[in-house]
Amino acid sequence: MLSGKHILVGISGGIAAYKIPELIRMLIKAGAEVRVTTTRHALEFVTELTLRTLSGAPVYSDVFAAINAHATEHISLPDWADLMIVAPATSNVLGKMAAGIADDALTTTFAAMRKPVVVAPAMNDKMYQHPATQQAMHTLAAYPDMLMMDCVSGDLACGTNGKGRMAEPEQIMEAVRYALTPKTLRGKRIMLTAGPTQEKLDPVRYLSNYSTGKMGYALAREAWYRGAEVTLISGPTHLSIPAVPALTTLPALNIVSVCSASEMYEAAMQHFPASDTAVMCAAVADYAPQQESAVKIKRIEHEIQLPLRANKDIAAALGERKQAHQTVVGFALETDHEEQHALDKLAHKHLDWLVLNSLRDAGAGFGTDTNKVTIFGSKGQKKECPLLSKEAIATCIWDTISL
Repeated sequence: MLSGKHILVGISGGIAAYKIPELIRMLIKAGAEVRVTTTRHALEFVTELTLRTLSGAPVYSDVFAAINAHATEHISLPDWADLMIVAPATSNVLGKMAAGIADDALTTTFAAMRKPVVVAPAMNDKMYQHPATQQAMHTLAAYPDMLMMDCVSGDLACGTNGKGRMAEPEQIMEAVRYALTPKTLRGKRIMLTAGPTQEKLDPVRYLSNYSTGKMGYALAREAWYRGAEVTLISGPTHLSIPAVPALTTLPALNIVSVCSASEMYEAAMQHFPASDTAVMCAAVADYAPQQESAVKIKRIEHEIQLPLRANKDIAAALGERKQAHQTVVGFALETDHEEQHALDKLAHKHLDWLVLNSLRDAGAGFGTDTNKVTIFGSKGQKKECPLLSKEAIATCIWDTISL
C-alpha cells in the first residue's frame, strides 16, 4: 500500500520527536520515500544528521537556507508528497496551523499542502486541556483531507500521568494507511471471521488447527482502510489491530473475541443481520468433543474413544439467511481436487463468492505471511491472485468481490 508513496514528515519541538526516527524507518520499510521538514526547535530533540541519514534526503528546517534544493521548498515539497504527517504536533504548532500562521519551514509547508495530512499531537496534559488547544485541534479535525489524531493517556515527560502522549508510531502508520486508501467501501458494514476455534476437551486440552488469523485480520484492516464499518469475530490469536485515537470521525473497527465454534456461530448470527457483507475467513473446527470433561483426562496405557459431534456450519447458515442486499464470502482450504471442492461449497452453501487456497501451494495456507488464492463467483467469475503478501491478497480479494 505504501510502496512508492511520497511521505512528508513534519516534526515540531516536543520530546516525542525522539519517536519519529522509528516512524521514518517503518515508512521506508513499507516501501515509501520520505522527506522531512522541521521547526527550528525540533532539532533540539532529534538531530538533523539522524533525520537525513534515515530519510536519505536533506532536511528542510530553514525557509531561507542556502542548501535548499528549491527557493520555494515549502511549495515543491507539497507538490512532491502524497501525504504529510505532522508529529509530534505541539500546542504551539497546532495553534499556528489552525490560525493559518506560516512563519517557519514546517508551517509554511503545511499551508501549501493540498493532499491528505495526518496530525499526531503531543504535549503536557494541562496544555492539552487548554481551551485554545482544544479549539485548534477541533478546527483542524474539520478540515478536508485531515486526519486529526488525539493524544493518549499515560506517563508524560514532565513526570505526571495524564492525557497528552503522542500516539505510537504503529498507530500513526495505521492512520497513514487509512488516509491514503480510496474509500470504496464507505458506508458499508462488513462482518468477518478470523483465526482458529478451540474445542475444549478437558480443563487443559482442546482440539484446534494451525490457523493464525493473519488472512482474516488483513482483510479486516483493508476493509476499514476503505471506509467500511468492520466487525471482526476473532478466534484465539496473538494478533491485534492498532487502534487509531482520533478526533476526526472514523468508521468503527470492533473485534469480538470468541473461543469455540459455537461461540463464533452465535456471534455471527448476532452481527450478520446488520451487515452488508460477511466474509467467513476463520478456520472453524468441523467437530467438537461430545462432552467436555470437568477434570483432566488421565493417561492410560490403552486406546481411548473420543466421541465427536459436528459443529454448525456458519457459512452455510449465513448463505441460507442472507437477504437480497447481502453478500456472503466463504473460504476453502483444500489439499486435493481443490477447484471441484471449492465450486461444490460455493453452490451448496449458497455463497456469492468463495476464496480457495491449497496447502499444495508453497507459501500459502496457515501461519505464512504470504498467500495464493483463486476467487470463484456464483455467476461464473474466476480470479487468480498470485503469491503475494496477505495484505496484498486482501487488496486483491476486496477489489474482486467489490466489483
